[in-house]
Amino acid sequence: METINVSNLIVVPKHYIVTKTTQPITIDGKASEKDWAKTSYTDSFIDIEGIKQPKYNTQVKMLWDDTYLYVYAELEEPHVWATLKQRDTIIFYNNDFEIFIDPSNTTKNYGEIEINAFNTVWDLHLDKPYRVSGKPNNHWDLKELKSAVNIQGTINNPKDTDTGWTVEIAIPLKAISELKGSHAIPKEGEQWRLNFSRVEWDYDLINGRYYRKKKNSTFLPEYNWVWSNQKVINMHEPEKWGYIQFTEKTSAKNVPYKQEIDLKIKQTAYALFRETKFNSLKKLQSLPAETKRFYKVTYDTGKTVNAEFIKTNIGFEFVINSNETAHTYVINEEGILNSVTP
Repeated sequence: METINVSNLIVVPKHYIVTKTTQPITIDGKASEKDWAKTSYTDSFIDIEGIKQPKYNTQVKMLWDDTYLYVYAELEEPHVWATLKQRDTIIFYNNDFEIFIDPSNTTKNYGEIEINAFNTVWDLHLDKPYRVSGKPNNHWDLKELKSAVNIQGTINNPKDTDTGWTVEIAIPLKAISELKGSHAIPKEGEQWRLNFSRVEWDYDLINGRYYRKKKNSTFLPEYNWVWSNQKVINMHEPEKWGYIQFTEKTSAKNVPYKQEIDLKIKQTAYALFRETKFNSLKKLQSLPAETKRFYKVTYDTGKTVNAEFIKTNIGFEFVINSNETAHTYVINEEGILNSVTP
């Protein structure tokens, strides 16, 4: 039996309990309501690869009611600038704040929302990730979306130093729930996959205006800061996103988080998919149909699981049996994970 070590590829997503608001939320970018004041922030964002410490702080808090998921973000920024004012342009060409939502936890049919300091929005839907030929639908509009930005300073003014900018967004639950094809109002304890990203650019000042910084006529790479670690510069690996858990309660203090069953085993399955599809195990894709290989996979310190690779007529599958729960998990060449309950 061959051995594989994927422990450095395993991600343990962060989680957040979203409490229910008891008062109307005015979307003005200020989060002045009492329910916002008693709601906790997420951890500060980290570099997307989990290596470097971001130079500016970013934190988020969330609430919900029967109509909206509310998101409030604080972005530390000494020079707030933006140029894009047309909806559904490529907003991450400016500094921006981004939300990725997969309400079904299947890595399919997820939404993306981007917003800059001008409160210009780009909302789009993907049927599946780009890595498996996902098609972005830029015509997907969250018509009931509400958003506002508040600048702590002055936008596009290089003569002063700003504190930052805040974003407040009301995301319509009905439209997002349609992506999972079921009830619009989350049930007690229901979990969605979600991650936040912040894109930040170094800038040049030319005639008093801000531009993305260039070196030898080429834009310098952007910084990518996220809530839950992606380990790679790619937000479109939805299996790594964090979890939000809805509660009807107005305080998260005594609400237990429901840890996903076999979390690391499922992450192991996704790691094997990525390695076979794109990386170190890519050669397996050229094997004849019906070929089988057996592996002992290290996924954590001192922990292993057996995995069976099967080459199919159209792609491949990995079959993994959990030592903890006796569940069987099957992941295919599209990154679709299914489980069989014993």
